[in-house]
Amino acid sequence: MPERPPRRRQAPRKPSWLRPATPRGGTPPPATPAPGDDNRPATPPGSTVVQAAVYRDGVRVATPGSLAETYRQLRERPDSMAWIGLHRPTEAELLSLAEEFDLHQLAVEDALEAHQRPKLERYGDTLFVVLRAARYLDAPEEVDFGELHVFVGPDFVITVRHGAAPDLSAVRRRMESTPELLALGPEAVLYAILDAVVDGYAPVVAGVQNDIDEIETEVFGGDPAVSRRIYELAREMVEFQRATRPLVGMLRGLMAGFTKYGTDEELQRYLRDVADHVTHTSERVDGFRSALTDILAVNATLVTQQQNAEMRALAEAGFEQNEEIKKISSWAAILFAPTLVGTIYGMNFEAMPELKWAFGYPFAILLMAAVCVSLYFIFKRRDWL
Repeated sequence: MPERPPRRRQAPRKPSWLRPATPRGGTPPPATPAPGDDNRPATPPGSTVVQAAVYRDGVRVATPGSLAETYRQLRERPDSMAWIGLHRPTEAELLSLAEEFDLHQLAVEDALEAHQRPKLERYGDTLFVVLRAARYLDAPEEVDFGELHVFVGPDFVITVRHGAAPDLSAVRRRMESTPELLALGPEAVLYAILDAVVDGYAPVVAGVQNDIDEIETEVFGGDPAVSRRIYELAREMVEFQRATRPLVGMLRGLMAGFTKYGTDEELQRYLRDVADHVTHTSERVDGFRSALTDILAVNATLVTQQQNAEMRALAEAGFEQNEEIKKISSWAAILFAPTLVGTIYGMNFEAMPELKWAFGYPFAILLMAAVCVSLYFIFKRRDWL
């Protein structure tokens, strides 16, 4: 393998208003419009490299069609910067990048496996950043989370996406439209990516707020399916917290290194603005989770009240039914007494002692009346009638 020339770490660049308008080496070719990082790849089919470009002084000077071509273009322009975007790269591609840019093995393993928590780690001159992007899906009313790994070195930025979000093509177009910001180097690209991820949280916050408003209406409207919706949204808020809360500490860590690493003042202001948005979003997410917990408690109370009301109604219905059964049973017993006496005296057996008794008939009538009256007063006394 031929020996490659040593890389030169880029010195801090001056903003465009303090530099000559024409970059070194003559007038660069006009910037080629970048295909979307989430749409058309600029590389051959089968490659996971979505877009690769080489920049000098904030202007695109090359659009390589492969990783090898990107390496070559970067070697030929020691004072340039490469920005490589990948989507679910293969192990061979990441190992190639690791060899070319001296990426740490642990960071490469994390980028390959994905499912990492948001974090910021420094390996020598290279920053490794893991971000959790989010987007709100209107149709299913769900929050879709993506994962983004960013390697930031002296003269390169490598983004590895696992998921649809964020839209890095918009970030690239925005940076290319402001060459004075892109000329500040890889740090500027990192902060633009951070800003895009954080700005992507705003529609999610708005969508969740709308869902919570609808849930409150459903709770007090007695919708029986609202409990499941509350649970699912609360679970998404837990995931949202895991995506936003670590960002606060990560950005504080970046701000703490402003002086040590000589960060440009414009980028310092840029990062502080991103930190403010992250803090605001994190507080909103914490508020959403608390609100959902309260709504779930209120819903449980309302469900319990409704169940108690239904049980009370069933008990009242059962009591009324029991009273009716008592009345029916009482009258059935009263009517059964004369039937029993009449049945006995209607059997017509010759050996019966009362068959030829002159007072037999009046006695039977009197007996039936006495039994019926006695039963009536007994049932009346017990409030059965």
